[in-house]
Amino acid sequence: MVGKASNCLGPQAERGPLRKTGNKFADSQVQSCQTPEGKCDFVCDCDDCSDEQNCGYTGKVFECDFEDAVQCGWTDRSVNEAYSWGRHQRGGMLLDSGPSSDFTTGTATGWFMGVNAVKSESLRTAVLVSPEMRQSSTTCRLRLRYFLWDSGHTGLGSTPLWASVLRSDSSEATVWRPEATSVRGWREATIFLGRIPTSFQIRLHSQRSEGQKGDVAIDQLEFLDCALPLPFPGKECPAGMVKCLNEACVEQRQVCDGSDDCGDGSDEKTCEGFQLCDFEAGLCDWDLRTLSSLKWVRTNQENISISDPLRGPGRDHSNNNAAGHFLYVTVPEGGLSRDWAAFQSRLLDPTNSSHPCKMVMYTHQFGPRSGGLTVLVAEKKIYPVWKRGGALGDVWVKAEVEIVASFPFQILIMAAIRDFAYGGIAVDSITLSPECRRSSGNYTLPKFPDSPGDPCAEPDKMCDFNPDCPGAEDEAKCGDFSTAGGSSGWTDSSIGSQGWVLHQNSTSKEEYLYVAQAPGQQLTDAQTRTPLLGPSGPACSLSFDFALTGNPDHIGVLSVRVIDSLLGSQAETWEFAGKTGAGEGAWQHASVTVGARKHRFQLAFEARAVKLCPCSKIKVTNVSFVDCHAAYFPSSPTALSCNFEDGLCGWYQDNSDNFDWTVHSGMDHTIGIGKSLVVDMWNPSLRGLFGRLVSFTQTPGQTEYCLSFFYKLYGPNTGALNVKLLDDHGYETILWTRSGAHGNTWHEGQCPVPHQLTSFRLMFEAIRSGFDGQVAIDDVAFVARPCSVPRMCSFEGQRCGYSSSGKVQWLHRSGSTATMGGPKTDHTLETDLGFYMMVNTRADILPSGGTAVLTSPVRQGATRTECVHFWYHMGGAYPGSLTVYMKPAKGERVEIFSNRLNQGDVWRHGNGNISSTLVDWQLEFEVIGAGGRDTHVAVDDIFISAYPCDNKGSRCSLERGMCSWSNTHNIKVDKLDWELTSHETEKHYSTPTEDHTLGTERGHFLFFPSSDRTATNQNAQLLSPHLPPTKGTCLKFWIYKPFSSDNQLRVSRMTEGLLTELLVVNEVGGLWKRFDINIMSTEEYQIVFEGIKGTLGFIALDDIEYTIGINCAKTNSDTSSPKQDNAGGMAASVIVLLLMIGTLIAMLVYCLRTRQKFEAASHQSSSSTGGAGFRNDTYEPDLTEDRVIVSSFPNHPMAAGFNNVTFSADDRETEVA
Repeated sequence: MVGKASNCLGPQAERGPLRKTGNKFADSQVQSCQTPEGKCDFVCDCDDCSDEQNCGYTGKVFECDFEDAVQCGWTDRSVNEAYSWGRHQRGGMLLDSGPSSDFTTGTATGWFMGVNAVKSESLRTAVLVSPEMRQSSTTCRLRLRYFLWDSGHTGLGSTPLWASVLRSDSSEATVWRPEATSVRGWREATIFLGRIPTSFQIRLHSQRSEGQKGDVAIDQLEFLDCALPLPFPGKECPAGMVKCLNEACVEQRQVCDGSDDCGDGSDEKTCEGFQLCDFEAGLCDWDLRTLSSLKWVRTNQENISISDPLRGPGRDHSNNNAAGHFLYVTVPEGGLSRDWAAFQSRLLDPTNSSHPCKMVMYTHQFGPRSGGLTVLVAEKKIYPVWKRGGALGDVWVKAEVEIVASFPFQILIMAAIRDFAYGGIAVDSITLSPECRRSSGNYTLPKFPDSPGDPCAEPDKMCDFNPDCPGAEDEAKCGDFSTAGGSSGWTDSSIGSQGWVLHQNSTSKEEYLYVAQAPGQQLTDAQTRTPLLGPSGPACSLSFDFALTGNPDHIGVLSVRVIDSLLGSQAETWEFAGKTGAGEGAWQHASVTVGARKHRFQLAFEARAVKLCPCSKIKVTNVSFVDCHAAYFPSSPTALSCNFEDGLCGWYQDNSDNFDWTVHSGMDHTIGIGKSLVVDMWNPSLRGLFGRLVSFTQTPGQTEYCLSFFYKLYGPNTGALNVKLLDDHGYETILWTRSGAHGNTWHEGQCPVPHQLTSFRLMFEAIRSGFDGQVAIDDVAFVARPCSVPRMCSFEGQRCGYSSSGKVQWLHRSGSTATMGGPKTDHTLETDLGFYMMVNTRADILPSGGTAVLTSPVRQGATRTECVHFWYHMGGAYPGSLTVYMKPAKGERVEIFSNRLNQGDVWRHGNGNISSTLVDWQLEFEVIGAGGRDTHVAVDDIFISAYPCDNKGSRCSLERGMCSWSNTHNIKVDKLDWELTSHETEKHYSTPTEDHTLGTERGHFLFFPSSDRTATNQNAQLLSPHLPPTKGTCLKFWIYKPFSSDNQLRVSRMTEGLLTELLVVNEVGGLWKRFDINIMSTEEYQIVFEGIKGTLGFIALDDIEYTIGINCAKTNSDTSSPKQDNAGGMAASVIVLLLMIGTLIAMLVYCLRTRQKFEAASHQSSSSTGGAGFRNDTYEPDLTEDRVIVSSFPNHPMAAGFNNVTFSADDRETEVA
């Protein structure tokens, strides 16, 4: 539209040139930018747009994201602090209420406006108010994102959120009422503000008596097309436009249409011969008498209700306020006996095609009660000339109808009303052109059309992709062009200046939908919708041909959208922009996945042509719905087993979640360069909490099943991965879960699926509780047999196939269910919601000498020694003994670990070697009672590494995992994780180009990055196992920190939860640098490496070593060596030690022969690394202090004592505990 803003940027760009330099006009413009009249009027009068700051929006973009504490001027004006609005962010902890992130940034650090928690006997109302704005145009609208979730299951109520406009005269009108449905995700809505000739404020209300914090929220406000049309001083208006008294220009069709498009009302002042009825003074010549018991009434919003926002249209069209009058019909107080109501004009004279009778009116079709509106002509018979179906939202929509009649006629306007909870239909501002002349002829009763028959099926069975009626009548007019009358199922729902029209040629049988000019005021896309469809199955797709043809290089945009009956309008599922060709026959084919939809839905084509003319066209034809029946599941040769190289096999995307899994090439488990399924948590376009991949329905079998797969959980803030079981009723059961950093490597997951008596589905669920990481799956297999013992079991969701035997049972429980003692938190999640296995060893439950055994499933034997890691908790005096055995399929079981002491209310790490020599085996955790009181033994996080256990004090090169080091998952302590990777496999973060151990890009290290996905100053703690008291234990490690990094590393000693700082590293010098620390402690302790996040760069750790009882001077500082927990494991590893002796002898001979060469080379290299921001300070030795030495060691890895580490290309996975 020339001369009228197509968006809020338009007025600013065009208003600027009005300030001409070197004349009085320029001076007046400079001064006017400071005037109160020019503030907050959606036009930038000042060069810096300072007159439009904090107006409910900010500056030239006319948006508000609430990232600034000023809140763009929005303020809470709630009557009672018990329920009010506030500026919130999720923070580092995923709460059980409110959004999982803001909308603007999509992270935990972004801000939004939300309500606080409320619990009251009566309804409370929270009110958020904008600053005062001025002079909005007829096209003004506010697009926003809103959040409505009933997290506490207390009910949202009927009006949890709505918006009103408060004018300067204190009159108030409701302008927006979203449907009160509970969805855990951000939704988009548009508030149509329309023409407001005075100053005004927008008020956002929430009314509830009980609810949780943040369950009603808003974010990302955008004011669109709100400025009045621009003046063209001293210039003629472009062709087809008319000049207003204020020198602005409007289109000819906007003159005398019942709307103030000029901004000064001049386009509606010279309308001689036009018959305008705004119903303020009465009915004009319209007659409300009808044969139906359902009646239209002349009323206003003040008469309907000013206390219940759901009743009435909220405002009239003519005045855009609650006092203005209109015609209205809805379900009457006594209930609905007839579902239609009509009113009519006086008798009018015949017209012809060159001088038709033109009627303009504005309709408000809101809520589920709105069944549609039809305009009929009654002459000798009654026939329809215009219709608009369904509900269009909280907006007055312009309609134009041209009538050509050979006989005197009446105009009938008929509404269809449905029997639902709220809504109705209103009509206002009807204008008849001069050609609609009142007739003096006699009125003849026309012949009434035959009434339509009753539907052949229930409403929910219409258009459900399953024929229920003879001849499939219920599926005939649903939008599928291949059925009789199917094309007529598409209904234009446009409210703007472009709309959809159905072209039908009875001779050639050609039919297609095309975009044409429409009478609507709004600057929105053309939209046409199907009736309500579905539900649909996972294979459902929309097939169609389309053409965007013409001479211009860019014709426009065509897209497909799904409108869910519960979730509302969804994001576009398909889009094409540009042109398909120049000629009429330049058609292209498209197939768009609709997928499984469990709610009824509509499909919509949306389009926006750059220019509407014979030279450019947007068309759609041959529309069909393919394989959409809800019970249809396509056959898959591999069923649920899938490597994702050729599609999703027996899996499909859940369309009721927040985001999709994506097929990623170049990172798979199978061949390394193939495909896998991925959710990139660092993707800035992701919003919401869940991304779900669901299996086709499975029939019950005779045995239990095993779902195995490979997965990645990578990144410092990566979220979680769940496997769930869904029954016929949609009830979800967690079978398997992992969260936190697991390294940049593939891990095998095994998930036992219990025997099912009814049909079921499986689900992979990515939880976006973190925003800086990646979740991936590959090589899924689903077989009808029990799983073997999994490499990792956290007991979250299930027991992983572990079974109990003996005097008493091992219990699968969490801290929140521990009513009879036991750990308060698990080890995996470090919360009271996490699960573990526990046996109560109280004397009255497990008598002294009584046993309880926890047995794993059978695992296939291996040639190499493996290490079993686990965490155990022994509480109370005399808790009994815990012994871990490896039980081979044949022969005696072998003890690999034993402990019998109460070691405090902490989870401790245990391990033991397993040498099975190809014999299948099982694990047994045996507890023997000792007659204790209030005692227990618990285990958690059992992990089988592919490599032998590392002895305490041995070096950890990180080439085979994290050894005994672990990230804490206690969200009260840290929010991020250290991550294991190598430069070769890293695709996202900046890292050292080589590790320290191997000095190659294939070597592994731990690193802690900075990114804008998480907040500055957040931390990550890496913990050692619990170590014994010491007079001197030497900790050695290597750090890499580039000059550009502003991250910080702190090394501490932790005793009973309290940290004693040992070292702070701010600068290293851009190379690997070694640090030595003498640790002294009179109590048991843990070593803590804590990364503090900056704004850019990273810190990396490698080659960590601690020598218990031996200080950095290599002297034995402790009088006795600490008792090893895994003495049994040492005995089980004899075979491995014998093999290693032979290897070491061979290496010794080799080293002696080459020693002189290495010594000669070392004399030629420098032994200094430079200061790099640290002095080589040595602290005085004292038993109460720790000694820190920053040594000047060569940075080459082979000079650091790690030169006997090998890396095999055949090792397929690195294990991370």
